[in-house]
Amino acid sequence: MNKNIYYLGVVSFFTDFASAMITPILPIFIVYILHDGVDKLGFVIAIATFISYFFRVLFGYLSDRFQITKPFLVFGYLLSAVTKPLFAFSSSYQSVAAFKSIERMGKAVRSAPKDSLISNYSKVNESGKTFGFHKTMDIAGELFGVISVFCILYFYGESEEVLRNIFLLTVIPGIIGVLIVSFFVEDISYKQREKKYQFQKDDYKLFPLLFTYFCFIFFILCDSFFIIVVKEAGYPTTFIPIFIIVLTLTQTLTSYYFGVLSDKKGSQTVLKISYLFGIFSILSLAFNSLWLGFIFLGVFTVASLNAIRSYIAQTAINQASIYGVFYGGIALFGSLGALSIGYIWQNFGQNSALIFSLCGTALVFLISLLVKR
Repeated sequence: MNKNIYYLGVVSFFTDFASAMITPILPIFIVYILHDGVDKLGFVIAIATFISYFFRVLFGYLSDRFQITKPFLVFGYLLSAVTKPLFAFSSSYQSVAAFKSIERMGKAVRSAPKDSLISNYSKVNESGKTFGFHKTMDIAGELFGVISVFCILYFYGESEEVLRNIFLLTVIPGIIGVLIVSFFVEDISYKQREKKYQFQKDDYKLFPLLFTYFCFIFFILCDSFFIIVVKEAGYPTTFIPIFIIVLTLTQTLTSYYFGVLSDKKGSQTVLKISYLFGIFSILSLAFNSLWLGFIFLGVFTVASLNAIRSYIAQTAINQASIYGVFYGGIALFGSLGALSIGYIWQNFGQNSALIFSLCGTALVFLISLLVKR
């Protein structure tokens, strides 16, 4: 495997380490510390999701159009690293949304060019394996980040001051990631690349499959809503990171496997399998099997992402542009889904939100069976 892929994996490890220090406590911080409702949490998720994914369309296009890769990576990682600690100074869900949007803009700047760089350094017919490895490093970082949060909460308590200090500590792993990508990751040799940035016929063939995935993302509950389910079930904040540890450990153990499976059995087959795990995750919440729900959500996340990214790498002509479209679709459908679920939850209750999610994901799965290869 190319050394640049290893270095990018290490960068992702530290960056996701920082992100995972925020994941298990931010929903609690919004709903129970700032005393805003689940609908406000849905708003924060929606705007952050939209910013994070929609602008990947732009930077994916710019990367292909002007053949810029590494500068986007460095700036994107730097922006995220310096913004995460600012959550410590939030006083309302609006300020959380503002800081989260800026932090997610960093993700938007780097994501499509990063995927393009990984594809460029991947060996022929090993894109699924490569993305599986990279996702494994992502999730390993998340795992260690969540473990560190659990240790802090266990030994120092779950007060507002402790939560704010955790936000401040994210600057350490974030800056380490920035230094590695700046000094160790090599840029793509532009002289060896053709300047193609118009959509080609093979690019358009991906759209039906991408659309079914976008619809599934609209209906499925994200991990922030899963965390609120756990809190409403009576678990203390200190032990909520353990659920995220289960989620990330599941992703770590299965990511590489599903990447290899995508190469052997086909990305579309793995994607359909991932939909089933997504449906099972919602069913588990409905029947109060919370641990199982997090496990199924973890499998859905890595299997679907590895399958889609591998399929784009194998099929698309303008990879960064198609990755941009992929992330843009997630922006639109993911943000609308978060708003819808948050509204239903706040006004009609948790069970109504779960029924909405379950019926929608099941319908999309049935439709996906009809999409031709």
